[in-house]
Amino acid sequence: MKYRDKRVLVCGMAKSGISAAKLLNRIGAKVTLQDMKKREEILEPQLLEGEGITLFLGANPDSIVLNQDLVVLSPGIPSDLPFILKAEAAGIPVISEIELAYSLTPCSVTAITGTNGKTTTTTLVGQIMKAVKPNTAVVGNIGISYSGEVERLTKNDWVVAEISSFQMEKAKNFSPYISAVLNISPDHLNRHKTMENYIAMKERVFEKQVKGDYCILNYSDEVCRKMADKTKAQVFFFSSKEPLAQGIYLDEDMIRLRWKGMEEDLISTHDLQILGVHNYENVMAAAAMAIAAKVPLDTIRNVLRRFRGVEHRIEYVATVDGVDYYNDSKGTNTDASIQAVLAMRKPIILIGGGYDKGGSFDEWTKLFRGRVKHLVLIGVTANQIKESAKKFGFTETSLCDTFEDAVDLCRKKAEEGDCVLLSPACASWGMFDNYEQRGDRFKEQVRGFIKK
Repeated sequence: MKYRDKRVLVCGMAKSGISAAKLLNRIGAKVTLQDMKKREEILEPQLLEGEGITLFLGANPDSIVLNQDLVVLSPGIPSDLPFILKAEAAGIPVISEIELAYSLTPCSVTAITGTNGKTTTTTLVGQIMKAVKPNTAVVGNIGISYSGEVERLTKNDWVVAEISSFQMEKAKNFSPYISAVLNISPDHLNRHKTMENYIAMKERVFEKQVKGDYCILNYSDEVCRKMADKTKAQVFFFSSKEPLAQGIYLDEDMIRLRWKGMEEDLISTHDLQILGVHNYENVMAAAAMAIAAKVPLDTIRNVLRRFRGVEHRIEYVATVDGVDYYNDSKGTNTDASIQAVLAMRKPIILIGGGYDKGGSFDEWTKLFRGRVKHLVLIGVTANQIKESAKKFGFTETSLCDTFEDAVDLCRKKAEEGDCVLLSPACASWGMFDNYEQRGDRFKEQVRGFIKK
């Protein structure tokens, strides 16, 4: 085993880091698990130590990094920290948790990245693949650690992985059989600094692919379309805006396929249970990946018809007093929230704002007039979004100090026939641990309205 008896420093004690440490420990590595949290902030550290894992807590690992044979980074750890640069300067390999798990994977991998739609598409591809390979592992940025799943896989199984730009920062040899880049828009610029760096991280998903592999790209996205010239894999385009001579495309309300001699109407959008052109793009991308994996078309159609979307992504919550409530807490950037606004079919009372990841809100706020009746803002970006909306003549705005106050205000502002949409266009950090917690709080509060 390639990691046996190696001294490995695993950085970060969230789900990925703990799973990576346990995996390495089980296969014979000498593992140190590091986190800046203090021991009293860690849940049951003695259990990890009981398994033979050394903990290094509450301090920068600069003093121990040169004693390691390998460093493994959780995705939340920036790759330009001084101790990481010190390790690399000393010739110590530094890899991501995704790279670690991939290096131990015995079967084919489908990897999905992009700015928006990753979780929906990954979930859908996972359901399609499980219809033909029940032991398929659906892992990665979707919230299931790749390292925690890899040991149960055989060569006849399949991995479907949602891949973030963070996870690609220290991916060295990651090379899926099928890759997909769904779309590109500004995101995480506080970490990647420039769009060029951000795009480069997305392109790593297909960087190591070879001629017999497949790369699924969005023809309607100019940045993605240009990626076709950068991959050795066979490109399979999907498009929501124009017909394709080869690929899968949206033609009014029909998704059509032209691929290697096949010419078929795949499915009508009226047969789908998810809303919006962005979701039709997710469906096309998922179908293209399944076709590349040689899944029968009838199997693909059956799963598409049943698919109800994912939690926290334009998720219908309830109707209260004639007002529909939708949870789009996963809308953590403007492009995702644009799609949510465009998907609504009723006047919108919109909750926005949160943590500032960098970037402009203008493309989002210019859509408000004629669609949004009232905008309720929270978090550090509230005033920035208010000023952006004002530039486009939208002034029906309120600021709230707490999330609970914002949801209560939406209920007061909404009238029968309206919808209330939580789609913040911002990360949740500072007010919540993650977007899931934010979405759960919204749903809990809305369901409380029913009981009153």
